[in-house]
Amino acid sequence: MGPNDLSPSEALRAGARQYYSGDKAAALGSLQYAAENGQPMAAWKLGEMYASGDGVKEDDLKAFEYYSQIVREHGEDRPDAPDAPFVSSAFVALGSYYLNGIDGAVPKNESRARQIFTHAASYFGDADAQYELGRMYQENNSRMAVRWYNLAALKGHVGAQARLGETLYALGTSDKKKARGLMWMTVAREQAKGTDASWIHSMHEQYFAVSPEPVRQMARSMADGWLKQNRPDVLTAQQLPAQ
Repeated sequence: MGPNDLSPSEALRAGARQYYSGDKAAALGSLQYAAENGQPMAAWKLGEMYASGDGVKEDDLKAFEYYSQIVREHGEDRPDAPDAPFVSSAFVALGSYYLNGIDGAVPKNESRARQIFTHAASYFGDADAQYELGRMYQENNSRMAVRWYNLAALKGHVGAQARLGETLYALGTSDKKKARGLMWMTVAREQAKGTDASWIHSMHEQYFAVSPEPVRQMARSMADGWLKQNRPDVLTAQQLPAQ
């Protein structure tokens, strides 16, 4: 039985099973059929596969086309719809392609990128889109950057927490305001993992080094309070003895 003998939702499920069992070639056919027949999750997965060269030859233009299809067909779906996280993620990926361009295929278009990120950030409340908007505004509109970073930071976006701290510190006109910035950088540092860990640790170290002791103490106290309320697992891990 081939994917064309299945319903689109069955093809999606078959594609997922094939993908996670390691048969990515079979998954490709199932997911393509599902994507062509209105399954945004299948189109999203195909976009991810082509963007990273996962089981297929890396092809940013094909990824761009799948993300574009999702946005075109499902961009106005309800933000609480079951597939909304995949639609929202497709907006963010598409915005990133417009922000950076694809050589010979998609020219850079910052205003289009901002428009796409703004829809995902506002309509879907997507933390990654809010973070990207913060990055776009940080150099020329600190207040807007703070607004978007703050929304993402409160959702637990670690990069946004670090950048929010950096922006607030730069804006700070008193020890208390600078401590608020260092607090967010500390919160981010305590949670940072993977590729984010290096730049977040470096950023925290840079600002911690130039902060007077009262700012450091206030920041540490506020960070501990935030983590206790929002990420008690992080504080617990800190208190465990080394093995």
